[in-house]
Amino acid sequence: MPAKSKAQQKAAGAALSAKRGDTPKSDLQGASKSMVESMTEKELEEMASTKRKGKPEHAGD
Repeated sequence: MPAKSKAQQKAAGAALSAKRGDTPKSDLQGASKSMVESMTEKELEEMASTKRKGKPEHAGD
């Protein structure tokens, strides 16, 4: 599932980093904190790799 906004794409990247053990889970904030628990590594990878061009900074903008 592709990210709907730049913020969502960035949060997925942070959560993916934590899931892989590159970043401590304690460093996560907001959406990325819940994403790391509720999404698989594959789902996070798909969302994090979404192209940013043409995406709003936040969904609903």
